[in-house]
Amino acid sequence: MPIAGFSFRKISAERTEGTGTKINIENNVSVKNIEDIDIGLNKEGNKTLKFTFEFSAKFTPGFGEIILEGEVLYVGEEKKIKDILKEWKKDKKVNKDLFPEILNYLLTKSNVEAIILSKDVNLPSPVPLPKVNVK
Repeated sequence: MPIAGFSFRKISAERTEGTGTKINIENNVSVKNIEDIDIGLNKEGNKTLKFTFEFSAKFTPGFGEIILEGEVLYVGEEKKIKDILKEWKKDKKVNKDLFPEILNYLLTKSNVEAIILSKDVNLPSPVPLPKVNVK
């Protein structure tokens, strides 16, 4: 797997009073920036990209929110990295072949953290958890 690293740089969870009795949960994830970085470990012909992202879970109307910001490091062939950067700089879009891999990885990490944080501030899980039904 070409993902070489992952880290959070901002973790925020807040619970507020809210209005009403029904809580709606709106999850969103977005790539904020992609840049070429040198981590000093690249083999010849490889380069590293840093994907900066934001994950948010909003508990509406007005019950609270969880915001996570972080970075994913991706290592790939130099030509592929240049193409990804070129597409990002031109259209602010992530390469369609790479996007699912990056998105699934950061969603897995972010959803786990968001579940823990939601428990800590007494909000419902932002991800539906399995339930047992007895018939």
